[in-house]
Amino acid sequence: MKTVTLRNGVTVPALGMGTWNIGDSTARRVDEIESLRRGLEAGLRVVDTAEMYGGGRSEDLVGEAIADVRDDVYLVSKVVPSNASYDGVRKACRRSLKHLDTDWIDLYLLHWRGGTPLEETIRAFEDLKDDGLIRGWGVSNFDVDDMEEIESLSGNCLVNQVLYNLEHRGTEFDLLDHDLGIDTVTMAYSPLGQGGELLEHPALKDVASRHETSQGPADPAQIALAWVLRRPNVMAIPKAGSPKHVAGNLASLEITLTDADLKTLDSAFPPPKRKVSLAMI
Repeated sequence: MKTVTLRNGVTVPALGMGTWNIGDSTARRVDEIESLRRGLEAGLRVVDTAEMYGGGRSEDLVGEAIADVRDDVYLVSKVVPSNASYDGVRKACRRSLKHLDTDWIDLYLLHWRGGTPLEETIRAFEDLKDDGLIRGWGVSNFDVDDMEEIESLSGNCLVNQVLYNLEHRGTEFDLLDHDLGIDTVTMAYSPLGQGGELLEHPALKDVASRHETSQGPADPAQIALAWVLRRPNVMAIPKAGSPKHVAGNLASLEITLTDADLKTLDSAFPPPKRKVSLAMI
């Protein structure tokens, strides 16, 4: 399994599991917990959630799913900018720990940049780390100028979580290489796009028709995920909404895209030729 190594020396699988909109439906709860369990059993150690997801419902579900295997999980959660003051971060972290029913969060991220000075938020992160409540911290939805400011304040930012998929390639112009250069891992959220439109594109179906996995013929979702995972220093956290989706995501690790495949995808989804604003959802 492909891995990435964080600047603190921790190595984790490059494929993880996201939980946006997970925990919102009691009817889906059993399936969603089973999905996370299946992924963990298969070696997908990284589970990403946030205080914002369902107002803590996602964290509650994650906590239930990982309760007896906590030591095997690399747990990620996020604090919203409205809680990014020194006291706000510390209170939000403790609230997330309660939802997650755990004593520590492995990676704690600022969900996006708000009005609180970064120096204040970082000070809270570092104190949480000293207290043993988190083991590392990072950011989300930060562009190059934001990352330059972070780096001027601290060399401890482990991850920058950003929107990255075939439909949103703007980060390739400068951000991905910048993060690689400062030894910060890029974590791609929504690597399969939103709403399923990306996966209906003829180019993805064409490339999928050229590949097989242990599950059978490849599908467009597996191609889209293999495309994100092809880059060094990049990990992906597709939603783990059902056991079937988790199995499909795992099969994407078997796919190596050829030069012809990449040419087909570049033709359909051109890489950026200039700096564009950072996309986020």
